[in-house]
Amino acid sequence: MTAAAPARRRLPTGVYLLSFSLFAMGSAEFLLAGVLPVVAEDIGVSLAAVGGLITAFAIGVVIGGPPFAVISLRWPRRTALVVTQLVFAASIAVGVLVGTYPALLITRFIAGLAYAGFFAVAAVTAVGLVSPDRAARASGVVVSGLSLSMILGGPAGTFIGYQTGWQSGFWLVVALTLVGAVAVGVTMPSSPPAVEPSVRRELAALRRPRLWLVLLATLLSTAAYMVTFNYLSEILRTVTGIADAWIAAVLVIFGVGAYLGLALGGRIADRHPHPALLTGASGIVVASVLIGTFPGHPTVVIPLVLALGVFGFVLNPAIYGRVFTLAADAPTLAGATTVSAFQLGIGIVPALAGIALGAGMPITTAVWIGAGLAALTIPIVLLEAAAGRPADRRLARTARGAAETAREG
Repeated sequence: MTAAAPARRRLPTGVYLLSFSLFAMGSAEFLLAGVLPVVAEDIGVSLAAVGGLITAFAIGVVIGGPPFAVISLRWPRRTALVVTQLVFAASIAVGVLVGTYPALLITRFIAGLAYAGFFAVAAVTAVGLVSPDRAARASGVVVSGLSLSMILGGPAGTFIGYQTGWQSGFWLVVALTLVGAVAVGVTMPSSPPAVEPSVRRELAALRRPRLWLVLLATLLSTAAYMVTFNYLSEILRTVTGIADAWIAAVLVIFGVGAYLGLALGGRIADRHPHPALLTGASGIVVASVLIGTFPGHPTVVIPLVLALGVFGFVLNPAIYGRVFTLAADAPTLAGATTVSAFQLGIGIVPALAGIALGAGMPITTAVWIGAGLAALTIPIVLLEAAAGRPADRRLARTARGAAETAREG
């Protein structure tokens, strides 16, 4: 009996498969940033123009998830997952083969749409594969694929791109995505979506004020650590005084912290979601303030970069746990909207810091902006927690029923 207990606690293989697939697809997001100068030179456009390829992908992710959630509502989830992976791989491949700026711009946008659709359906699918008391942990494992793409996929693709041409890294992304699609198609249960899927019910879930509080916390907290990460290389080089050869290693340290944060958050968020959210937001504030106060001290900054990754990503499982509790009867569109909120925080909101920097503010301003965004997250979490604990118990019962139905299907 005791030997069987650990087996029951082990997450299904499908959860890890979804994580691998997200790793493969997410690597394309971080890979392009590393080879921007090479791409710009090869296709004959300015560095600023080629940076628009990153924006095109981000816009595709932001606007792509919710419509796809509605379109695919009655699809078997395995079908939705495989279709989005194939569309993603095809769009990346076409962009590389054509190799012109307009083609890359269009295909990056389409890839963002497909990525958003996969991310949203994968999160819902992972929750449906486990019992309600492990929903946040399963979500954390899936999202850990994104942190692995930051730690391993982007840097590895960048290295390959500089050695054999920028196209090679993207061909690797295509190959890994296709491997993931085949694995999902062969091994994932062909479970249907929730019983009698309803667009009206999905839309009704988005009218719940507490859900929008969680989405706002998602946007602010993600932007809080990403605004620092986006400008971290320049801070390390010009203020901290770290040699260029070591900057990549420090960025990897952030990714390691992100992975540790997801592992920790996945284990505590199911039982203690609000403490996990408050711990993450408070930790971002403290780490950001200390980096902003002592930016010229490498022995202080480097451990704080690790801490920023831990606290930033410890929130993610708790966020998904709250979303799928508050929208247990209609998780697909709510999950897709959460993906859009994450992407806004990752790629678009931190770009607004460029306005302040363009006005002549020091580069460390980005860190203080991050501290402020994290500080704003704290009262939002407290407000959502206080808004209806009795309702949580009712929604949790609904979540258990929905998960049981999904597993039986």
